[in-house]
Amino acid sequence: MAIAAMTASPNALAPSPLAEERRVLLARLVDGLDAPTLWWLSGYTAGLAQGQHGPQLAVLPGGVASASQRLTVVYGSQTGNARRAAEQVAQEAEAAGLQVRLLRADAYATRELANERLLYVVISTQGEGDPPDDAIGLVEFISGKRAPKLPELKYAVLGLGDSSYADFCGIARRLDARLAELGGQRLFDAGLADLDIDTVALPWRAQALQHARDALKTTAAPLATVTPLRPAHAAAWTPDKPFAAELLANQTISGREFKGPRHGLHGERGKDVRHIELSLAGSGLLYEPGDALGIRHRNPDVLVNAVLDALRLDGDAVVEHEQRSLSLHEWLASRRELTRLSRPFLAEHAAAARADDLNALLAPGQQAGLAQLLQSHHLVDVLRRWPTSWDAHELVVALRPLAPRLYSIASSRKRVGEEAHLTVDVLAYQAFGQPHLGAASGFLAELHEGGQAPIYVEANERFRVPADGNRDLLMIGPGTGVAPFRGFVQERAETGAAGRNWLFFGAQHFNSDFLYQSEWQDALRKRELHRLSLAFSRDQAEKVYVQHRLRAHAREVYDWLENGAHLYVCGAIAMGKDVHATLLEVIASQRATDAEGAAEYLSRLQAEGRYARDVY
Repeated sequence: MAIAAMTASPNALAPSPLAEERRVLLARLVDGLDAPTLWWLSGYTAGLAQGQHGPQLAVLPGGVASASQRLTVVYGSQTGNARRAAEQVAQEAEAAGLQVRLLRADAYATRELANERLLYVVISTQGEGDPPDDAIGLVEFISGKRAPKLPELKYAVLGLGDSSYADFCGIARRLDARLAELGGQRLFDAGLADLDIDTVALPWRAQALQHARDALKTTAAPLATVTPLRPAHAAAWTPDKPFAAELLANQTISGREFKGPRHGLHGERGKDVRHIELSLAGSGLLYEPGDALGIRHRNPDVLVNAVLDALRLDGDAVVEHEQRSLSLHEWLASRRELTRLSRPFLAEHAAAARADDLNALLAPGQQAGLAQLLQSHHLVDVLRRWPTSWDAHELVVALRPLAPRLYSIASSRKRVGEEAHLTVDVLAYQAFGQPHLGAASGFLAELHEGGQAPIYVEANERFRVPADGNRDLLMIGPGTGVAPFRGFVQERAETGAAGRNWLFFGAQHFNSDFLYQSEWQDALRKRELHRLSLAFSRDQAEKVYVQHRLRAHAREVYDWLENGAHLYVCGAIAMGKDVHATLLEVIASQRATDAEGAAEYLSRLQAEGRYARDVY
């Protein structure tokens, strides 16, 4: 029989057939498990309830089916896209009657790799060629000396990336090459998907399913009569179908040093950081502290008009593409990226403009120069620097689809109810003699009370407050990286958690950039926050960052970790790397160990779910 998905929380089920001690054991078992693992566990227990008679489960626990009889799908995901892509692979294989298991990379037992016969890896690339946090351990194992020879393995890799980075899908390409180096048989070329994921993922999945059928020698109908729990229907609100959330508040929380017009497009400016409050009333959307809110923004008119002016194109011209008929202005405003470039577009533009210097940056071995270009130039900068003409239809086809932006949620539902709060740094600056504006942050900054933002929730199961309220928390969040920790502190206060909370916050200036200053001071008075370590880099001759505060409190930081504290880092990728390096220094000095020993210590914390990062 098929088991329907349950949407109620375990605490809402009554009466419970479990004795108190068994309820405690169950809570410990499921603590920290992600959705795919919970779905598998539900199917497994349903099979036990039937006495394990009849057909086996479609998703099998490791060891129940031999490695030669099953497909293993492993995913590494930073923002959820790779997880969703891997779930689709597993669901299609399961529906085809194949025995398949789906595992997050940090839940995969590396000792099993030597015995795998059919392995599909779906993995995103974080920043410039780095693995997502949940795949660091697996990638290091496969890349290292302890990786086994794999002469009997058949495998395929699907990479998700962003071609606005020079090392596009870098980690997927390196994993694909390494598995082959270890003796694995590549079933077909790695899929390298850009932000329009389905363009590559759909044909990749079709190939993957056919190869899995061939490898497992079955074309049978589904075998399982008891299946893992799946949601009864797709999430109500998704990136393709967002909820229109009403704006409740749009408040500037950076200080008085901000000068010039609202977006800082002219004149000198400090940071323009907004506290945004959105209503979730009527949406049914739920989130936990640590999750992100996806924003389906429109490109502000100032960005659209700059492109139209540079190309001397008519925004009212109708363009038919992807079975849609829209004005060119609407394509650029709602469907195409204007602030993120891609290598394919640059190649087309370089050819059309006959730009030898741009072509040179696209040549092999020019990764550093290309990365600098991708990071510093918007679309309009390229159009102005290397002028050429574009036909309206050709432009729409060549540009990347507009991708949603993710913002860490800065609130706890237990305190704010049916609302979600965000901390948004409005990107506005001068470059190449022209004003520049961030697409999503500019969109949010322009919203007025009563306006609407299309949103959805992106879960982040790895970035959660511990279920054990007695655990201490070390939270490192410079700048807008402090956002999730506002939610953490609210959550812990509302649930009566007994553990201590220690926040490390950094910014440029105390007077203008101390985000949520009054809230943190109030939290300290109420003992909702127990320690606050601050670093303002530009308020003295020598720059001071959160890394300096970590070193200054090295003994106490280490003592907290040794006593079971959970460690969290949120903010820019570069900051995350610097903080990680500092943590290695702190641990090496306090444990009197070498760099390898310190790295093993942090890796162990990650494996235990006690060291989590949300870097972007």
